[in-house]
Amino acid sequence: MAESNFFPQSQTLNLRQVAEMAHVALPDGTDGEFLLRGVAPLESAGPGDLAYMDNPAYVSALTTTKAAACLVTPRYASKVPSGTVTLVTPQAYRVFAQVLAVLFPSAMRPESAFAATGISPGSFVHPSARLEHGVRVDPGAVVGPHAEIGAGTLIGAHSVIGPNVKIGRDCSIAANVTVTHAYLGNRVILHPGVRIGQDGFGFAMGPQGHLKVPQVGRVIIQDDVEIGANTTIDRGASRDTVIGEGTKIDNLVQIAHNVVIGRHCVIVAQVGIAGSTTIEDYVAIGGQVAVKGHVRIGMGAQIAATSGVNGDVPAGARWGGIPARPMREWFREITALKKLASGGDSAKDDDASS
Repeated sequence: MAESNFFPQSQTLNLRQVAEMAHVALPDGTDGEFLLRGVAPLESAGPGDLAYMDNPAYVSALTTTKAAACLVTPRYASKVPSGTVTLVTPQAYRVFAQVLAVLFPSAMRPESAFAATGISPGSFVHPSARLEHGVRVDPGAVVGPHAEIGAGTLIGAHSVIGPNVKIGRDCSIAANVTVTHAYLGNRVILHPGVRIGQDGFGFAMGPQGHLKVPQVGRVIIQDDVEIGANTTIDRGASRDTVIGEGTKIDNLVQIAHNVVIGRHCVIVAQVGIAGSTTIEDYVAIGGQVAVKGHVRIGMGAQIAATSGVNGDVPAGARWGGIPARPMREWFREITALKKLASGGDSAKDDDASS
């Protein structure tokens, strides 16, 4: 089977250009015009590749790398082999990401599966919908009545944009996405299978049965938000569900009705956030965290993976555990339990030997 290059390199960079991106000076005697062939991991990089290093797990790979150059944090600079140009920066990974974005722009967001340049045959765009110049619509996509879509936006194959939805400019709506009852800002990225604006889970429960509560709110997604595959965001019940500017949400996240998420938050895979919760700016939530409804997580707080949040979290706090509590307290409890368990085993061993 012939190998396919899914992300062709769009250009080359020389060492001087990479050093400028990192805001560092090249080591004395380095040929700044040396053209890099590409990028590669430390262990497989060759004499034409750029690599990076910022993690202690890869020290052994760094010491034996054959890379032409390596972006490295100051802690590991002394471990770089003599044959590799050392570019020391405290943000090695971030600079490496910038290099990748220049070399492989097609990997930055979902692209048309049909290489569409306009409204493709086999798509369905309602006559009352308004599409600015440069909108691309893949086959099988549906754009409903009075929807508005900004210039440069892609609507992927078999995606559905509901009536009256508004989507800003330079957005990327991948295949099999549904967006209803929502307003999206500019440069929003929705990966395949995302569901935006469906019913929130609202029922008035009682002995006569569970009475459905109509969900009449919206979803507001601000500029530069990215949402991973198969994530679901419910519309509000009587007010809006809001995702703040620059927030990044991983795959398989559930966000319930009336949730308000601030700016530049990071929410990792398999998180579940129950209704009417408020998450302030710059919050980071690890994978598989469960957040109870009607709580507030303060600005800059961090929640460890697999935790259960059932109460308000102060701004700047670092919490973990089930139920989540301050990290030091959680660690002390774990240590105490380990000691208790170890002591219990010792006592059993003593009884057995006697």
